[in-house]
Amino acid sequence: MAWSDNVIWWHCYPLRFVDAERDYTPEVTHRLGRLTNWLDYVIELGANGLLLAPIFASKSHGYDTLDHFRLDPRLGDDGDFDELMWKARERGIRVVLDGVFNHVSRDHELVQRALAPTASPEERAWLKWSGEYPMAFEGSMDLVELNLANPVVQEYVASVMNHWLDKGVDGWRLDAAYAAGADAWRPIIDRVKAAHLDCWILAEVLHGDYADFVARSGVDSVTQYELWKAIWSSLNDPNFFELEWTLTRNAEFCQAFRPQTFIGNHDVTRIATKLTDPRHLKLAIALLMLLPGIPSVYAGDEQGFTGEKLDQPGGDDAVRPPFPVDPQGLMPYGRATYEEYQRAIRLRRLHPWLGGATATTSATTSGTMAIDLAGDGERLTLALNATDAPAVLQGSHGPLTVHPHDWALG
Repeated sequence: MAWSDNVIWWHCYPLRFVDAERDYTPEVTHRLGRLTNWLDYVIELGANGLLLAPIFASKSHGYDTLDHFRLDPRLGDDGDFDELMWKARERGIRVVLDGVFNHVSRDHELVQRALAPTASPEERAWLKWSGEYPMAFEGSMDLVELNLANPVVQEYVASVMNHWLDKGVDGWRLDAAYAAGADAWRPIIDRVKAAHLDCWILAEVLHGDYADFVARSGVDSVTQYELWKAIWSSLNDPNFFELEWTLTRNAEFCQAFRPQTFIGNHDVTRIATKLTDPRHLKLAIALLMLLPGIPSVYAGDEQGFTGEKLDQPGGDDAVRPPFPVDPQGLMPYGRATYEEYQRAIRLRRLHPWLGGATATTSATTSGTMAIDLAGDGERLTLALNATDAPAVLQGSHGPLTVHPHDWALG
């Protein structure tokens, strides 16, 4: 079993977490320790991995990189990073970094060289072009796309990944991996895996044939957006037939790789806001933690944080808030949600085979469902009830009585 099979990630957006300035400043401010203060909280939750959004020097939000080899000075310096790493390591916490390689800031030196009037064909070949204009990622003129099909660029990206793996990180999340396509990533992944066979590489892929992307690119996992959508959508309708269909798809993916599962991240509306009935939050938590996959908890979701992502300037702010200096600064209102996460995570830890289980469904109605989970000679049933009346569903070891708007495992 790979080490990644037993990790539950706590996903954090460092620049906003530590309340850094909105825009780049060359002055070093030692803020990363504010994140280090939360490592014991991560363990108390039951997680054992830290999945970080961008930490490298950038122009503003982290996805407009200026230097892949330097910690953003708004977070600190190499000493701050090394302290985070050794404190995480002594607690058994794995660390994965966000690799923003599909695009960089227009102010990045690679872009500036390519745009110079005297630029050579080799310098221009670092970028993707549309005629005489460098291609902008998803319409943002400051996000210039690198040409990941260029072997020189592939070598550069692999060197960045290996540099930080050499410094002790355990893997990478490849931002917008879908944009360049699976084939562009293969030479990069091969170089990295040759140097760090045990690292875990997660690709951000929104839709399509996940298994094919994994096979062609060489990554270990992809973001399971299909399951994310089915969880909140089927609970809101309610319509567990949608979830049943998606679980069939997910079972096919699980035969080829173990997907990264989530009900929240830095790019989507908080799950506590997305659900129309707050009583269903506990069902979403159970589905995240007890279904097969590699789950991540977006920092704050475990406290019931709310926030809506908006399609406008500053539209991510509500889902990327600053956090207190340490967990003692939290308000008490999220404790019940926190304990619900702990309950589900505890069951996941008691039955580690659930991460690789086969999942089949039975007794599906619009508001009730039984999900039969099997693996390593073990068998359990996750019973869901999104209705106003108690339900009795057949479990793996006998009938399960499920209270209204609740779940049971047995």
